[in-house]
Amino acid sequence: MPVSLNVGDLSEPEETTELKAPEQIESDPCEKKKSHKHELGTLWNRIIVRHSPHSSTLWLKYKKVILTFLLLIALSVYCVFGIMISGFEKAKDLFGVLVFSGIIVVYIVIRDTFGKQINALVIKPVSKMIEEHWSILRWFIYGTLLVLILLWLLLDTIKDAKRLQSVAGLLVFVFLAYLVSTNRRKITWRPVLWGLALQFIFGILILRTKEGYDVMKYIGDKVTTFLDFTVAGIVFVFGEKYFLHFVAFKVLMVVIFFSSVTSVLYYLGVMQVIIIKLAWLMQVTLRVSGVEALCAAANVFVGLVEAPLLIGPFVKNVTMSELHAIMTSGLATIAGGMLAAYISLGIDANHVLSASVMSAPAALAISKLMYPETEVPATSGVHAIQFQKRNEKNVIEAAAQGASIAIGLVANIGANLIAFFAFLSFINAILSYLGGLVLYPELSFELICSYIFAPFALLMGVEWSDCTKVAKLLGIKTFLNEFLAFGQLSVFINNRKTMSTGPVLSLRSETIAVYVLTGFTNFLSVGIFLGGYGQLAPNRKTDMARIAIRGLIAATLACMVTACVAGILYQENWDQSSKLNQMT
Repeated sequence: MPVSLNVGDLSEPEETTELKAPEQIESDPCEKKKSHKHELGTLWNRIIVRHSPHSSTLWLKYKKVILTFLLLIALSVYCVFGIMISGFEKAKDLFGVLVFSGIIVVYIVIRDTFGKQINALVIKPVSKMIEEHWSILRWFIYGTLLVLILLWLLLDTIKDAKRLQSVAGLLVFVFLAYLVSTNRRKITWRPVLWGLALQFIFGILILRTKEGYDVMKYIGDKVTTFLDFTVAGIVFVFGEKYFLHFVAFKVLMVVIFFSSVTSVLYYLGVMQVIIIKLAWLMQVTLRVSGVEALCAAANVFVGLVEAPLLIGPFVKNVTMSELHAIMTSGLATIAGGMLAAYISLGIDANHVLSASVMSAPAALAISKLMYPETEVPATSGVHAIQFQKRNEKNVIEAAAQGASIAIGLVANIGANLIAFFAFLSFINAILSYLGGLVLYPELSFELICSYIFAPFALLMGVEWSDCTKVAKLLGIKTFLNEFLAFGQLSVFINNRKTMSTGPVLSLRSETIAVYVLTGFTNFLSVGIFLGGYGQLAPNRKTDMARIAIRGLIAATLACMVTACVAGILYQENWDQSSKLNQMT
């Protein structure tokens, strides 16, 4: 028979209630499943669907926090299993990352939850009380600190008379900066004293506490290990014999890798947080303007080319003192890419990292001594300055963009090395010819520098037998290029490590040399500064040119002050044991 299908047959059947025995209900698995599904559906509708707009808003608002907590929990569980299976020694790196991340998360939670209350109940009242009585308190605080520092230096230098050289050098270099000040009556001593104090605090934590030294050495070793992964890319592109052209195919390639990593950190917002916090510390303690603090903090990580982008809109309106401080900070510190290159040359990573951080407050201190503020800065706090928004869509694009940016930097470094090495050879040939006319063919640029800069090397705490060698490095850095100077220093370091018959430096002199060479204090860098900042503020080119030499002198004195602090605080027994471990 043909079957007729009505439209009504497609409609949902009406629900009918059918009584069943209890035992029949329990024994019917299909019915039980349907009932369970109905309960779950009702629960979903009641909780999720009804509140979905609110839930999605909460998810969008706290997505990063939730994902961060989930990641930390997952890593913690994995770390516990790793310690149970492989032991703490193998899992200590992951454990350290977890502890550090946990501290940051706790800080963020406390700041976001109780930050306003803490600021209103504790920080503001205490700050107000200190400001009201600061005219009396400052003399007591400064006097007490001065007595304690002098007493500590006296007791400490008795154990090692070599440190007295560095103390004398510190006083001489600060006095020289005071003598050439543009307006000694207008000097505000707070940024000067706090700048030197911060430098001492950083130095004591890094060089005089075993824990601080070990932490910085650990970080330096990990940075070195991390940069060594560049070799994988180098071998893939240039082959196994890349070391035959070490500078071109190893040192400069590390700059590309480091630039790529830095770009990723900027994309993730890590670099911005670090720079802002360091700038805030210097702004609060030294009482400098927001532009000065941010630029000094940024120059610890970025170079003369990248730093102008952070404060570009403000350069047109900065005061002359601010402009001088910006220039001094840029020349007294180094960029992250160059830091990676120096480490690849064999320079100790922990001392290069320490020198870069310690020179930032020293640069502001010397700058404010040589060119005190006589105007009213436009930016009072670092939060008034916004970072330039990045255009990368994801991490991969950020990494690629960082590598592309480094191409120009690598080409610039390589071109300058070729030009300056050739120029140095030409100068030495002329000097040798002129010296040969008076029976002294050994005359060279390095020899002349060794006599000019030897007193400065001695004041910094360099041993007398090494003064001429370090003075040559200073001359090469100042008149030619800091990379050439580090290249010569790496020869001394390699001779010590391999126990070669070539010239070497003592560990103390070697360390002081690292601290004084860490900076862009040369005439080439002055040109780079004028070009970069002059493009952002054409109306200030005349002002920049007017303070160029003064800024170079201030930056050089800042690097020398950093070297003096390193000479005062240097502990040879710790450094010697770590260097012996590296050799073995």
